[in-house]
Amino acid sequence: MARIDINCDLGESFGIYKLGLDEQIYPLITSANIACGFHAGDPQVMRASVSMAVQHHVAIGAHPGTPDLIGFGRRRMELSAEELENALIYQMGALQAFARAYSSRLSHVKPHGWLYNAAAQDLDLALTVARAVRAVSTELVLFGLSGSQLVEAAKQIGLPYAAEAFLDRTYQRDGTLTSRSSNQALITDPEKAARQALDLVLKGRTLALDGSEVMIHADTLCVHGDNPNAVALLTQVRNKLREVGVEILPLGAKS
Repeated sequence: MARIDINCDLGESFGIYKLGLDEQIYPLITSANIACGFHAGDPQVMRASVSMAVQHHVAIGAHPGTPDLIGFGRRRMELSAEELENALIYQMGALQAFARAYSSRLSHVKPHGWLYNAAAQDLDLALTVARAVRAVSTELVLFGLSGSQLVEAAKQIGLPYAAEAFLDRTYQRDGTLTSRSSNQALITDPEKAARQALDLVLKGRTLALDGSEVMIHADTLCVHGDNPNAVALLTQVRNKLREVGVEILPLGAKS
């Protein structure tokens, strides 16, 4: 029987500013990527996010970014390898402490924003990310874009990894995500998201924006918490996957 993990980027509120529909999303996912304070999130948001994850039996993952609150971690930053590695360890350690406060643990790490996309193409950058993850724990699973250098870096240093595909993003013919600068980057139609999910899980492929077929292996599927239709997308995707017998479980969970 086919199975898939569904993850979401969450905990992206900050102070008095609320972003996303986290309370509604947690019951619909199996893994959460929680912002760790550098691009979004703060100690109160992080603790509340971990609490909700534990309550809904959702795997807890760190979603570290570069120190760019104003740009939401989506702007390129020039950091030395040492600076970046330390920034990532710092963020993972903070979330790990909150997880332990709830007698839980981190299961995975997914870089955020610019860092995720840049490390998907730059092996040296990806290796820096992978080394930071390994420094915290050799058991943490590194999430990386399917077919990307992040996945390759994890393989090279012997770190567990999960190939990630997206429910709510469109693809280019080379398997990369459409830039967010394009008005076609985001999928907001639940039916379209469900079709993409079914193709990815059952056929290992999807259609690029130009209509070409792209082969993509997915261990986990992502929807963004700041997508305005995230709840509707997740609900439809779960219904359609279950209709065809696909199990929705966290990575490594037993059926």
